[in-house]
Amino acid sequence: MPRNNDTVTNHGTNTQGNNWDTRVDSNTGGSGYHYSNQDGSYYYRNTDGSRYYNSGDGYAQYKSSDGSTKQYYGSKK
Repeated sequence: MPRNNDTVTNHGTNTQGNNWDTRVDSNTGGSGYHYSNQDGSYYYRNTDGSRYYNSGDGYAQYKSSDGSTKQYYGSKK
């Protein structure tokens, strides 16, 4: 998920109709990106190296910058 110091540096829509953006952390210079897909799923590669994926139908996965992973299962809200 985006962090307070993140600044979006570019954004657009790809040929599949999915929205994306790139971002940079103004304090550390770390870079990241985000995809928001037509099927309701979305993905963040955060500027601190962590990653977050949400399938849009009840599954989510978070991987921290140190490599630990958490998975979540639930119903679509």
